[in-house]
Amino acid sequence: MTVQETASRLLELDNILILTHRRPDGDTVGCAAALCLALRQKGKTAHVLFNEDAHGLFDPYFEGVLAPEGFRPDAVVAVDAAAPGMLPDSAAHLKDRVDLCIDHHGSNEGYARATCVDPAAAACGEVLYKIFLEMGVTITQPMAMLLYMAIATDTGCFVYSNTTPETHRIAASLMETGFDTQWVNKRHFRVKSLKRMQIESRLIQEMDLEQNGSLVFAYVTLDLIHELQATEEDLEDISSFIGLLEGVDNAVTVRQLKPEECKISLRTDGKTLNASAVCAHFGGGGHPAAAGCTIHGTPAQAKTAMLDAIRKVQHG
Repeated sequence: MTVQETASRLLELDNILILTHRRPDGDTVGCAAALCLALRQKGKTAHVLFNEDAHGLFDPYFEGVLAPEGFRPDAVVAVDAAAPGMLPDSAAHLKDRVDLCIDHHGSNEGYARATCVDPAAAACGEVLYKIFLEMGVTITQPMAMLLYMAIATDTGCFVYSNTTPETHRIAASLMETGFDTQWVNKRHFRVKSLKRMQIESRLIQEMDLEQNGSLVFAYVTLDLIHELQATEEDLEDISSFIGLLEGVDNAVTVRQLKPEECKISLRTDGKTLNASAVCAHFGGGGHPAAAGCTIHGTPAQAKTAMLDAIRKVQHG
């Protein structure tokens, strides 16, 4: 669906439940909360489904929008979730009844009855901003803050390669509403817990360099998490950290979820290696410069499998 068609569809719906994705990030949280506020502005009953994976960093954004117990929706909308497998356990009973999915992942599986996807958008927040304009929504300071947070977190505060002139134009328009951008930027980009710094130190100590130092593997193991008593908040966006190393074009973060299950986050320069193509080998996907997947095996086995997939993509 186009942005215009999606706006019209949203204005037709009511009693709406909005879904975020598993292990939520700023984009899915910001979009869900902002969409909820926008729909309410248009006289709709709308709520965001509780996500058991969400950690304390996002608590302020969920205030006043979470669905009450027993709420029965007439329509279900997912934001920033490219596949039904990305939905949290709390949404397990809703996976087959998603009416609309708004997303920016080119790998979107089309699981919803209707889908609005713009792979050129740096964040789902950009897509939603355009939809709001078509809906005739007055973007208030709370909505602007949520959309800005969504876009800023998915672009690494506007430094990732997915950032475009349009991204900056939208961010500037949101900032003009007058919300406290310093609060958002400090909260997400300028403050780190002691545990987070300890984790980053260990990642550097234990990382593996491949392909003459242009490819790096970092490991967030169960032992490391247990030793440092790290929380999900301490691990927020950890996959972007190791790619800061000078000379690194492509970075793989291996997050051990179970003894023989690892979540993979691949960040690339988007030119020499297509991250989505690599992760597709394991049923995952995303964008050319950022993608993820799950590999069943130990961290060492996950590294071997990823290295093999990377070489296959590199050599065609």
